[in-house]
Amino acid sequence: MGAETDGGKKPGRGGIDRRTLLIGGAAAVTGSALLAKDELGRLWWRVPGVDKGRKEGEVDARGVQWTAASDDNWRRADRPDDYAIDRVVIHVVQGGYDTALRVFKDPSHGAAAHYVIRKDGHIAQMIRELDVAFHAGNRSWNERSIGIEHEGFVDQKASFTDAMYAASARLTAGICRRYDFPVDREHIVGHVEVPGTDHTDPGPHWDWDRYIRLVREARDRPEPARTKKA
Repeated sequence: MGAETDGGKKPGRGGIDRRTLLIGGAAAVTGSALLAKDELGRLWWRVPGVDKGRKEGEVDARGVQWTAASDDNWRRADRPDDYAIDRVVIHVVQGGYDTALRVFKDPSHGAAAHYVIRKDGHIAQMIRELDVAFHAGNRSWNERSIGIEHEGFVDQKASFTDAMYAASARLTAGICRRYDFPVDREHIVGHVEVPGTDHTDPGPHWDWDRYIRLVREARDRPEPARTKKA
């Protein structure tokens, strides 16, 4: 877990002046040249008051359970249109599943991850992937990544069960597929590897070779067809 180190406050959803400032400032940097289409698109999704459609309680991954983190532990965004997603950060709670849910619901905690995984493989989603979770302790990494917490302790190998590895690998594979980035150790990292962190998770007992293999297998497996509602 890690709070955002640069501000971390939710931007206001004020009027057109903010939009003019954003686009006008970018235009000044590039002189009289037209902004590239993708840059304009990215700026558009950062404009206050512009939001993608959302449904309360909607989840991003198959089979996960929604339970919301406190609004103070994440920042509203419209990823990947405003911030490209190209990382998964692996965390360990240093405690139990219920502890993670409790502190992520606490507005004074200042941090939360998108997902929490229990030892039996059950997954709670607490923040939409659209939004920026305060989990890595580094603002730019928070903006580009999705954080996954795992129940347990870094110094207890028994924390990391087969069911947990399997569920986490399926979740990460889906994230890699959705945002089209490679399954490798550059794009799937531990919290300890985030620049500026003082955390050590997931620790020496996390089996990276096994985990990356499981993620690759899950990503290469065909996705089950979605059942149409009657």
